[in-house]
Amino acid sequence: MAGWIGFPETVDERAARTVAGGVVAMTAAAVLTDRLWLTAPLTYGFAARVLAGPRLSPLGQLATKVVVPRLGGPPRPVEGAPKRLAQGIGLVLSSSAMVVGLAAGKRKAARALLSVLLGAAGLEAFAGICLACKAFPFLVRAGILPEAACVECNDLSIRRRRAEPATH
Repeated sequence: MAGWIGFPETVDERAARTVAGGVVAMTAAAVLTDRLWLTAPLTYGFAARVLAGPRLSPLGQLATKVVVPRLGGPPRPVEGAPKRLAQGIGLVLSSSAMVVGLAAGKRKAARALLSVLLGAAGLEAFAGICLACKAFPFLVRAGILPEAACVECNDLSIRRRRAEPATH
C-alpha cells in the first residue's frame, strides 16, 4: 500500500490539463443541473489525487493512461508539488460545497464555491494557467510552505534536463 501513497515529483502538464477538463465538466454539471450529489465523486477525486496522484483517481487514470498517450508528442513535465497544492485547494472547495450544499442545505453557497472551482479548473484546462502554481512560490517565500517543498520549481533548467532523453 505504501507504494500507492505519494504525489509524483513531476507530472505531465497535458495530464494535469486533462484532469482539469474533467473537473470542469463535473463541476459545471453539478452547478448547471443543481445536482449537488456530484460533489461526492468530485471530492473523492481530489482526495485521491492529493493522497496518491493519479493512481487512485479514475479521472487521473483516464488522463494518464488513455488521453495523454493518444495525444502523442513528448511529455511536458512540470513540478508536482504545486499541482498537489492545486488538488488540495480543489479538495477544500469541493468538500466544502458538499457539506454546505448537501448537509446544511445551503445550495446557493455550494454553487458559489463550485463556481470558484469551475473558474480555477477552467483556467488550467483551457489556458494552462494553474492558480496554485502561481501562488506556490509566494507561499514558500511567506514561510507558509517549506522551501524544501519545491526547490526545483524555480529552476527550469533542472526540469528541462529531466525532460531531455538520455543520449548514451
